[in-house]
Amino acid sequence: QTMETPKYELVIEAKDMGGLDVGLTGTATATILIDDKNDHPPEFTKKEFQATVKEGVTGVIVNLTVGDRDDPATGAWRAVYTIINGNPGQSFEIHTNPQTNEGMLSVVKPLDYEISAFHTLLIKVENEDPLIPDIAYGPSSTATVQITVEDVNEGPVFHPNPMTVTKQENIPIGSVVLTVNATDPDTLQHQTIRYSVYKDPASWLEINPTNGTISTTAILDRESLHVQNNVYTALFLAIDSGNPPATGTGTLHITLEDVNDNVPSLYPTLAKVCDDAKDLRVVVLGASDKDLHPNTDPFKFELSKQSGPEKLWRITKLNNTHAQVILLQNLKKANYNIPISVTDSGKPPLTNITELKLQVCTCKKSKMDCSASDALHISMTLILLSLFSLFCKSFP
Repeated sequence: QTMETPKYELVIEAKDMGGLDVGLTGTATATILIDDKNDHPPEFTKKEFQATVKEGVTGVIVNLTVGDRDDPATGAWRAVYTIINGNPGQSFEIHTNPQTNEGMLSVVKPLDYEISAFHTLLIKVENEDPLIPDIAYGPSSTATVQITVEDVNEGPVFHPNPMTVTKQENIPIGSVVLTVNATDPDTLQHQTIRYSVYKDPASWLEINPTNGTISTTAILDRESLHVQNNVYTALFLAIDSGNPPATGTGTLHITLEDVNDNVPSLYPTLAKVCDDAKDLRVVVLGASDKDLHPNTDPFKFELSKQSGPEKLWRITKLNNTHAQVILLQNLKKANYNIPISVTDSGKPPLTNITELKLQVCTCKKSKMDCSASDALHISMTLILLSLFSLFCKSFP
């Protein structure tokens, strides 16, 4: 039986001389502590509990209440709950509220309305301490929980996600990249899906809103700043016809194959030399190309065709990416433009002609004077010689 207080104090009196009034008396206090035995099983306050939860949501959905006539806050009173049926996917868990002794039933794995709209759980409750031998758990120590799952409009899902495709970087405008496939998880609602572009950093793509076909609206460029490690990334939306509409996002990775569409560039484009220099090796030139192998080096360096009675310089290849310009004689102080062509190894190859500006300077006492106001410009000389040659041919 449950006591209002588990402690009693008794005052015991003892008299000598047979209890005669002339005898002496002594008293003592005896404290008796009553240990509660677990002689009352916990019982649910009702046989069936109801709960409602939206699909895709987690958390506590219902508190199960029990009564127990044993001493509160003891192992004979504290409840332990167990789900004994209806939880094969481990979507539910139940824990004891230490203050109220209630069973807090939670969804720990989101439920899917389209798979099952109802769940029935069988739950038992026991005490932390075992019952005394003559007492057993009865039917009231089990209860059922009826769970109703509410449908929620879920966003369409792309398959696969991310989507990957490989294309050449120079495919024509209007080329089909791929057709996406998104399905709506709300299979019981028979919704329609429309598509749109979400993020297209370079504005290269468009998508057909009804059938999901992605096409190009510009020339794809592997060398663009929007391409990382040869991959261009764009995002697309699939929007259903629910109320309100739900949206799913799909990621597209386009791996761009290189095409020889960049001419090589030459550096530096300015060089200086003294008019009395003993070392006539003027400058080492390098070339670079934004394309990938085999559309880059080895580069071919050449002097563009020169007119005139003799050549003043030559170019010598040092390795696959560098060449050296050498003067064949000392030149007088002037600015000279040397047209140099660089050709890459692509198929077909691309050539770029760059003018190297060569400043021949007067050098005195470690000072270089490169002002060329009194000097001839070699390009004008070549043009005049060419015109003179044409004139001679026209009038023999």
